[in-house]
Amino acid sequence: MSGRGAEHPAPTELEEITSRISDLSKWREIFNFRGLEINSTTHQGLQQLLFRNTTSLFGWEWAAANFSFHPAHSNLAYALQAGKGGTRAILAAVQAHIITYLLFTRDTERTHLERLCRVGRREQGQALATALAETLWAAGGGDRAVVCLVTAPVTATPPEGFRASSFTEKIRLFEFSEKAAAQEFISDHINCFEGEGNHGVILFLFSLLFSRTLERVQEDLGDTAPLLNASSGNVTCTEAVLSLLLTGRASPRGLGGHREPGAGRGEAAGPGQRGPVGFLRWERAPGQRQVRGTQGQRDTRTAGLAVPLQCPPAQVSPALRSPRVPVWLCSLSGRHGVLFGTDCRLLSDWKSERLFQLYFCSGQQERTRTAHLTVDTHSHHWEEAPREGPCSPGQRRPALEMAIRTRWAGATVSWNGTDPFF
Repeated sequence: MSGRGAEHPAPTELEEITSRISDLSKWREIFNFRGLEINSTTHQGLQQLLFRNTTSLFGWEWAAANFSFHPAHSNLAYALQAGKGGTRAILAAVQAHIITYLLFTRDTERTHLERLCRVGRREQGQALATALAETLWAAGGGDRAVVCLVTAPVTATPPEGFRASSFTEKIRLFEFSEKAAAQEFISDHINCFEGEGNHGVILFLFSLLFSRTLERVQEDLGDTAPLLNASSGNVTCTEAVLSLLLTGRASPRGLGGHREPGAGRGEAAGPGQRGPVGFLRWERAPGQRQVRGTQGQRDTRTAGLAVPLQCPPAQVSPALRSPRVPVWLCSLSGRHGVLFGTDCRLLSDWKSERLFQLYFCSGQQERTRTAHLTVDTHSHHWEEAPREGPCSPGQRRPALEMAIRTRWAGATVSWNGTDPFF
C-alpha cells in the first residue's frame, strides 16, 4: 500500500504533460508566432514614431519600470507602485483598468474598498493580465492583440539608456485573434511584465504599438506629433499615448471633446463613446506658481498643490468625463493618478450624485492608504465670499478637487482628515 501511495504523483504529472501536448494544436490556431526580424529602416521608423528623431534614448527609469503591486492583503493590495518620471502615466492608466476589473468586471458579491484590500497575489496577477489584455485588444480595434516578450537574455542597460532599436532586436511578437487567448497567454507570462529587469513597461508600450500597427499609429499621429517627449534627459508620455491607452487610438487630440476623422467600424471606443475608464484633467494656468499653505488652514491653500478655483480647465470629451463605471485616469499638472468610486450607479442615477464617496490612488510609495474624499454637489460655500475674484489666492484648491469640478461643477470636496497631496 505504501509503495502505491508513493507512486501516485507520477500519473498526475504524466496527465498534465499529455494535456499540454494536446493543447498545442489549439495554441497553433489561436496565435501566430513569428520572430521579430526588423531591418534598419523599420528600426528607425519605430524610433521616429516614439521620438521623431533617431537620437533620443529611453532613460534608466524607463528601463527599470515594471508593473509591481504593493504587498498582497494590505491597504494598497490592489495598487501598482508608481514608477518614476514619464512611466507613471502608463502605470496609472493600467491601474485604472485594474480597478475597473476588480470592482466591476469580475464576479463579486458587492463592491467596496475593503474588498480591494483583500486582494491576494493570484488575484493581482489575474487583474494585471486582464487590464493589459483589455487595453491591447482595444488598440487592435477589437479584433487582434499583439504581445511583445523578450525571448533572449537582456544585458544590463547602459547608464545613459538605450534606443528603441537596440531593444526590439531581442523581442518576439505573439499575435492573437481572440481576446481570451491573449489574456491567458499574458497570465502565463505575467512575470515578463512584473519582474525586475524585464523592462515590463516598455514591453507593454511596444505591444500597444504593434497591436494598433505602426502604420495606423503613424496615421493617428499625423506628420509631426511624437508619442514621447524627450527633454533634458526626461522622457514623458504625450497625450497621444494616453489616448491610445484609453480609446485605442494614438491621436494627439483623441481626449478632446470632438470626434476624430476616420473613427468608424472596427475602431475602439472613441471620444464620443463611453468607455470603461474615464479621463479628468486639470492644468495650472501658464506662469502660475504653486502656493504653499500651512497645515490646519481652512480649505484655502493646501500642501503646495493649490490652484485657482474657477480658472478655465482644459477641454475633455464629455464621454470620457462620464465613463460606464466611476473610474477615471487623472492628469493633474503633468502628474497622474486614479480617481474611482465603488457605487456602480453613480453615473447612471442622478440621485446618487448629490452626496457620494470617491477614492484616489496615486501609487506613491509614501502613501500607505487610499485617499477617501466626500463630494457634495449641493453645497455652495463658495458663494459666501462673492467679492473675491475666481483666481484670487483665497479661492485656491488642490488640483484634484479642480479636476473633480470639471465633472461636477461647483462641488465641494472633503478629504476626511487627510492633508491634500495632489
